[in-house]
Amino acid sequence: MGHPLLLIVEDERLLHLFLEDVLSAAGFAVVLSANGDDGLAELDADIGRFSGLITDIRLGSKANGWDVARHARELNPSIPVVYMTGDSSHEWAAQGVPGSVVLTKPFAEAQLITAISQLMNTAQTPI
Repeated sequence: MGHPLLLIVEDERLLHLFLEDVLSAAGFAVVLSANGDDGLAELDADIGRFSGLITDIRLGSKANGWDVARHARELNPSIPVVYMTGDSSHEWAAQGVPGSVVLTKPFAEAQLITAISQLMNTAQTPI
């Protein structure tokens, strides 16, 4: 069995390598999207291949992270969602999808790994 595949939607290229390294070291495979519109296209192509979504909120494209996560949940109501933001965490209660987590930048590597891992474990646990 392969590594769980995560979709990472982040418009800052410097963070791509960091996120890929951190998540790969933790046993995940990643697909990187540079903006919200590309993230939506990845989800539409095959939502079933993704075990989770990690998205920035402000993406410099028409679709923002709130939009990407809502679309992901329309396609897969149980997909784990972690938001990353430098300035939009106060909007999470109103804009975020239920059962998601928001991390305020800068955050520790362990916070990201813990957040996505816990959400994935919860999504796989029968109620």
